[in-house]
Amino acid sequence: LSKTYGPVFSIHMGPRKMVILSGYDTVKEALVNHADAFAGRPKIPVVEETGKGKGVIFSDGENWKVMRRFTLTTLRDFGMGKKAIEDRVVEEYGCLGDTIEAQKGKPLEMTLMMNGAVANIIVSILLGKRYDYEDPTFKRLLTLVNENIRIAGTPSLSIYNMFPALGFLLKNYKAFIQNVKEINDFIKVIFIEHLKNLDRNDQRSFIDTFLVRQQEENGKANGYFDNENLTVVVRNLFSAGMETTSTTLRWGLLVMMKYPEIQKKVQEEIEQVIGSNPPRIEHRTQMPYTDAVVHEIQRFADILPLNLPHETTADVTLKGYFIPKGTYIVPLLASVLRDKTQWEKPDMFYPEHFLDANGKFVKKDAFMPFSAGRRTCAGETLAKMELFLFFTSLLQRFTFRPPPGVSISDLDLSPSIGITIPPVIHEVCAVPRS
Repeated sequence: LSKTYGPVFSIHMGPRKMVILSGYDTVKEALVNHADAFAGRPKIPVVEETGKGKGVIFSDGENWKVMRRFTLTTLRDFGMGKKAIEDRVVEEYGCLGDTIEAQKGKPLEMTLMMNGAVANIIVSILLGKRYDYEDPTFKRLLTLVNENIRIAGTPSLSIYNMFPALGFLLKNYKAFIQNVKEINDFIKVIFIEHLKNLDRNDQRSFIDTFLVRQQEENGKANGYFDNENLTVVVRNLFSAGMETTSTTLRWGLLVMMKYPEIQKKVQEEIEQVIGSNPPRIEHRTQMPYTDAVVHEIQRFADILPLNLPHETTADVTLKGYFIPKGTYIVPLLASVLRDKTQWEKPDMFYPEHFLDANGKFVKKDAFMPFSAGRRTCAGETLAKMELFLFFTSLLQRFTFRPPPGVSISDLDLSPSIGITIPPVIHEVCAVPRS
């Protein structure tokens, strides 16, 4: 539509008017240059029903500011972007690698396994523990999150958000609500356990820190550290911290099977720089090709093409268009990550997008998979660390090939559906490297 109507245009979804922003220049001007004016979140019926305006992803106003500040500070205190979490990723990768190796190169579908490995990193921060991949409670949680991400991309949820009165007719909507309730019940059981053993001088997890803060603010009128906020923030961080990184890694392995010559170049760089040592984050600057491949996986996979919706917090003029306060805004991340003015081969997988003529890594302003501005992803540093470490560790230990009877040309790079975009279900053969 942007080819016909330009970089700023509006559409109607049921009774709601939405303004769509397309292309790097427009999205950057809105989210970065007019950051405050575009920092709101619209009220979306299904989110209001399941989140009640709480949490950190879809909340707004003062609640959002307080929860985001607390979340960023606490994630940093528990090692996000530091060696402590790097050690956790290295340890977790060992468990993932052993689980994959036990398959002896036989075809395997990696969704739950990859989800489990990535989820354990955020779980170690939120709950102060890790789960075995076969733990039934853990598997159930991962399944619930996956299911809701899929449902969120279905037409019936869009219908509910346009016409909430029809909810009782929509099977998917009812399943979504039930799944959220089950996740909430799990979180409540966990925080009651944490409350029993709470020691303010020995805070072992995000939940502990929240509960200590809750006790400090006890009795304050209009405080934000209530049980509802705790439940929704933990649910937000668990879902967002697991699903996006896991989906990106699965895209990465699929692309490596599709382009074995790129996989081989990454493995050669791993051998030169790391050898058989565990990959560490400091290796990244010495591995420009691998770094470029990881960035290109994120650009190419484009797992959140529509971004999350924004709302204008004030009247604003953008590219000559007047946009009133309270307008529902959709900044198309896909149009940034595939902008023909910014990328040489936008529709191809091309790691050279991130390399200069001398093979050195180059940053690109139009690389916005984590969005931009005030609502940029709170877990960006953690996600970047996980992507680099899990990806290099996997390619250090295994070569990924299509299953017997599937040729490279059979591998399907078209996306599946969901609020984030996973690859279509596929099997991989992970062949151990000597």
